[in-house]
Amino acid sequence: MERRDRKAQILNILAKNVRRIVERDVPDVSGLQEIRLRTGQPLRVLRGNRESVLPEGGQPHIVTKEEMRETMEYISHYSLYAYENELRQGFLTVEGGHRVGVAGKVIMEKDKVKNIQYISSVNIRVSHEVLGCADRLLPYITKNMQVCHTLIISPPCCGKTTLIRDLIRQISDGNQYVKGCSVGVVDERSELGGCYLGIAQNHLGTRTDILDCCPKAEGMIMLIRSMSPQVIAVDEIGTSEDIHAIEYAMQCGCKLIASVHGLDMDEATKKPVLGELIRRRMFERYVVLGNGEKPGEIRGIYDERGSVLCRE
Repeated sequence: MERRDRKAQILNILAKNVRRIVERDVPDVSGLQEIRLRTGQPLRVLRGNRESVLPEGGQPHIVTKEEMRETMEYISHYSLYAYENELRQGFLTVEGGHRVGVAGKVIMEKDKVKNIQYISSVNIRVSHEVLGCADRLLPYITKNMQVCHTLIISPPCCGKTTLIRDLIRQISDGNQYVKGCSVGVVDERSELGGCYLGIAQNHLGTRTDILDCCPKAEGMIMLIRSMSPQVIAVDEIGTSEDIHAIEYAMQCGCKLIASVHGLDMDEATKKPVLGELIRRRMFERYVVLGNGEKPGEIRGIYDERGSVLCRE
């Protein structure tokens, strides 16, 4: 994607006055991570993990109700009702795979979230692809041209989703380390594929099938029954249902690429249910990420016994 295209995608969903300020103060979106609008609060952006307040007339620009309304109209193409199913999850995905998180008054129905109204906060998370960021990892998580069951352990904001995205692309297309194979992706929060109107906005390879906005546990079973994937990829597993579905997929002969929040192997081992899979050596490779200058920076790679294969 050209930088100018990404910039246009982001600017076009902002209220005109906010758009002018962002365009003036953020001429290059390559390092832009977030734009945060909160009604009655300063307009903020996150660039290179550094937050800054955007000014107007020498003072912080305060986001107005009108600017919030106008922004949501552009995001939803003037029909929030049409996006009700996505809103109940707390976010929308726009063209380019950028994710827009929202907060406001939650409408409940039968103890479940039905919708969000009176939106007072918007967080635009800019989608970034780093093609090739998984190059260094692939030799360690493949064997005999096949993918190993791999668990990526990472604190928040360390590039694990970016890394998984590139792994999916390379496994799907194939290269000198792995034979190209069918990959099923359960993209519960639309972060991996960044689907917009059903079409992935990110490059996930030519043999990849995506279940967008689908719960992970349910989606893994659906893919096995319908698409016969050789590899299944999921991001941020956590519930017991997720873990049981992963075990089922492994028993069906699918290779798994999954991620979990954690600081290191010890923390992952202590997690309920997941820890049991680790102790039973169900995963063949563990990749621990850390905060570095580049997305997906690797601190260590371990085999199923916890022996070090590579460490920074």
